[in-house]
Amino acid sequence: MYVARVPNRGSPPAVLLRESYREGGRVRNRTLANLSGWPQAKVDALSRVLKGQQPAAALEGAFEVTRSLPHGHVAAVLGTLRELGLEELIDPAPSRQRDLVTAMAVAQVIEPDSKLAIARGLRAQTATSSLGEVLGVTGCDEDDLYAAMDWLAARQEPVEDALAARHLAGGALVLYDVSSAAFEGRTCPLGAIGHPKDGVRGRLQLVYGLLTSRQGIPVAIEVFKGNTGDPKTVAAQVDKLKRRFGIAKVVLVGDRGMLTAARLREDLGPAGLDWITALRAPQVKALVRDGALQLSLFDQVDLAEITHPDYPGERLVACMNPLLEAERARKRESLLAATEADLAKIAAATRRARRPLRGRDKIALRVGRVLDRRKVAKHFSIQIGEDHLGYARDPGSIAGEAALDGIYVLRSSVGDELGSGEIVSSSKALAHVERAFRAFNTDLDIRPIRHRTENRVRAHVFLRMISYYITWHMQTRLAPMLFRDDDKPAAQTARQSPVAPATRSPRALKKAATKRTLEDLPVHSF
Repeated sequence: MYVARVPNRGSPPAVLLRESYREGGRVRNRTLANLSGWPQAKVDALSRVLKGQQPAAALEGAFEVTRSLPHGHVAAVLGTLRELGLEELIDPAPSRQRDLVTAMAVAQVIEPDSKLAIARGLRAQTATSSLGEVLGVTGCDEDDLYAAMDWLAARQEPVEDALAARHLAGGALVLYDVSSAAFEGRTCPLGAIGHPKDGVRGRLQLVYGLLTSRQGIPVAIEVFKGNTGDPKTVAAQVDKLKRRFGIAKVVLVGDRGMLTAARLREDLGPAGLDWITALRAPQVKALVRDGALQLSLFDQVDLAEITHPDYPGERLVACMNPLLEAERARKRESLLAATEADLAKIAAATRRARRPLRGRDKIALRVGRVLDRRKVAKHFSIQIGEDHLGYARDPGSIAGEAALDGIYVLRSSVGDELGSGEIVSSSKALAHVERAFRAFNTDLDIRPIRHRTENRVRAHVFLRMISYYITWHMQTRLAPMLFRDDDKPAAQTARQSPVAPATRSPRALKKAATKRTLEDLPVHSF
């Protein structure tokens, strides 16, 4: 038997229950019943039974979806954390405190927010993902998270020691840089007015220094008072590398504002640490003036190793970057033009008919503010009178500075184990730390910092480092489906010189142009 649907002109088709049989070697059919009055679902169920199939389950009304929590991103981030063994690094023994710390670290990668918002996202009644249920912390509140932060603060050193053993084993190149973050409130002793690196002016801030491997993998982070100068943070890192991490051979890479001559002499030298940094502009000018650095060197090559008696036992690698030269020239012209525009306004104020600007002191005060704003006073000659202002560019000063555009000199105590090109590449690796700072300020939202106790502020920053550790590894593993360059050897081969700007591999350029992967799938950002 079977169900047949017979077309019917101008009317719905007739639904008939029929039977097939043989008569005289021919197949014939006969109608057993007219099912046209049956509901469609009932007809379909009978048809499936006659075909030997299981009847379709009556899903309608069988169950009710009361809630559906997103899980995919939780599985990805938490799975990466566990594959990296971070739970065991935080504490080998499972505990509720460890689960809460894990939840906060994962939540910062998925959707950075305050501890109050994270607690609400974990609780059963207000959950925004499956994270709280997977970790078994659906009953937590913000006070539980604060207590877990206090617990984590005591665990920071062992975790950092384990990461150093993992990524800085033996001898290693270590990158170090310092940044700052604006602070909310006025009760934490770490908050102070200092030089802001995050662009937030006039607010209390804290300073934090990040140690990473050569690849940019975060290893340790330390928080300092907001008015601490960059060089004053170096001694703590030297002690950390030698005493806590026990690394026998270390090359510390830092910028010229941090690894000053005093720090090299008083901190790194006595500790037996090698280092790579750069000379300041006045020091480079002195090399040119003394003839140790001849600009004609760069007519044929873009890097050359030189010596000078002021730097005994050190290697000086002079580099010339044409793109940096063009950028410095552009920036200088922009600053000069903006300063001229401001000086023109002051000059116009001395000539206006109504309430003109008068007095040498008043005019000089305004001129001083303009020149200090963009730090180009050396490129102008200024004449100030009681009722007038004269100004002009100083061509000699501008030409003297322009002659050194694009030129920088690296300074290192490393021996012959690193070539000149490797010293340049090592210095450029500091961009990995700068990338981490950008991630802290944007992707991981280190600001705003609303904690009031020093202990919790340090734990807050350490949690951001753990989250960035997860992010770094996820981005590396997912690079083929992201806009990131996943063919670094090809990119390195296409680079003509370590001084030249970094280039992207053909594969990365193709991904960016087509927005498709090699498997013809959409390319994503992290």
